[in-house]
Amino acid sequence: MPSQASVAEPKPGSDQGVVARRLWAKAYIRRLVVTDTLIVSIAVLAAQWVRFGTFDVQVRSEALSFFSYGVVAVVLVASWLSALVIFRTRSPRIVGNGDEEYRRIISSTFGLFGFIAIVTLLAGIDLARLYLAIALPMGLSGLLLGRWLWRRRAARWRRRGLLQTSVLVVGGEQSVRDLIESFSRGTADGYRVVGACVPGPDGLRGGSIRAAGVEVPVLGNDSNVLEALKRIGADAVVITATEKVGHRGIRNLLWELEDSEVDLVIAPGIVDVSGPRLEMRPVAGLPLIHVEKPQYHGAKSFAKSAFDVVFSSLVLLVASPLMAGVAIAIRATSRGPVFYRSVRIGLDGRPFMMLKFRTMVDGAEQGVSALMDRNEGSGLLFKLREDPRVTTVGRILRKYSIDELPQLINVLRREMSVVGPRPPLRREVAAYDGTVRRRLLVKPGMTGLWQVSGRSDLSWEESVRLDLSYVENWSMVGDLLIVVKTLRAVVAGAGAY
Repeated sequence: MPSQASVAEPKPGSDQGVVARRLWAKAYIRRLVVTDTLIVSIAVLAAQWVRFGTFDVQVRSEALSFFSYGVVAVVLVASWLSALVIFRTRSPRIVGNGDEEYRRIISSTFGLFGFIAIVTLLAGIDLARLYLAIALPMGLSGLLLGRWLWRRRAARWRRRGLLQTSVLVVGGEQSVRDLIESFSRGTADGYRVVGACVPGPDGLRGGSIRAAGVEVPVLGNDSNVLEALKRIGADAVVITATEKVGHRGIRNLLWELEDSEVDLVIAPGIVDVSGPRLEMRPVAGLPLIHVEKPQYHGAKSFAKSAFDVVFSSLVLLVASPLMAGVAIAIRATSRGPVFYRSVRIGLDGRPFMMLKFRTMVDGAEQGVSALMDRNEGSGLLFKLREDPRVTTVGRILRKYSIDELPQLINVLRREMSVVGPRPPLRREVAAYDGTVRRRLLVKPGMTGLWQVSGRSDLSWEESVRLDLSYVENWSMVGDLLIVVKTLRAVVAGAGAY
């Protein structure tokens, strides 16, 4: 990564802002190319050495003459790197932001190895299966780890205000506020609103719009976009008021920006819908965004259920000594049962008995009413950072989420999933409106977006937003990424009480 001196944030209003961001993006992608090449090469060579103990081995083939595994290694490395390019895993639009980068890496890798399996079968090439079985997980893990490390470094710079993408918003006052608040939640994504053009008579110069502690100047209406860009030196123009600007206005603006380095982005106003569900299809010369319906059944559901069974069984097997020790510690330090049983509402509103290790004194539920005036939670949640009902052992179990391990039994019973919305209480569900009730379309989970985004520190509104976002966009790759992020959150012990 470049040094701080070489990427210092230019002052707003200068043309250096766009140039610096472009140069940094190109440098970042070059580093990804080098990192990917090293990781793939090491994985393939390591697989050959582990499998054969030498690099001078011949491949048996019915259709071709004997050839060396050295040739196979070169072809495999070249094909793997080509697959990463074909799947656009280093596209400037996705690197460093969101989960799409990881999804493309996984898809390209499995797609390549599936293609290799078919070709070797049809060509009668006797390629050692263990060789591929070592190269695939080693290379895939290395690629994902490499991208994660680069993203972490980029995120640190962005949180310090560097490597930012400055945005000029063309839209109504509320749309500007919504974008400011959204970008403030994703500081590691590197977007910030620096100016606004409000269409219509409201777009008068001299005013400002304030949200999330940020004050953004209003620089005119939709006819002043180019003038506003010259004043603030923004990297991108985001149009939210498409109905007011009109398709001719958008087309003219696109033409006017062709000779500049400024991006034009259309914000369709679709909230919490991820990229895989969006597809652009030209119809009668118009680019239309088609939003696919969320999938809760079929092959994806079967894959999720299979993952739940395998994952929970393995974790229960590995964690059984720890769980036995926790049970002994609970019985030895406080009166009452080892497990806490609570009725929760699951898939389609069906109740079930959720299991956890007991972390409070026996009969703690009867003391909730006396503590309501000290409630630190928001909405329907009751949370108390210094809850007097929590035992000494319970505080440790809660901090590292060890108390939730018995929920693996609920997963095996198919009452819960490894990843999903937070399991709600009956009184919470009774107060749900039509929107929040969509959380019940999938099984509740041991972990989820709420777990990796702040845990107990989240507001009720933010917890609901994350749960609904998961329900609308869940996928197996997304679940795997949430599991990995959960391990980091649990080790850090932040936001749990």
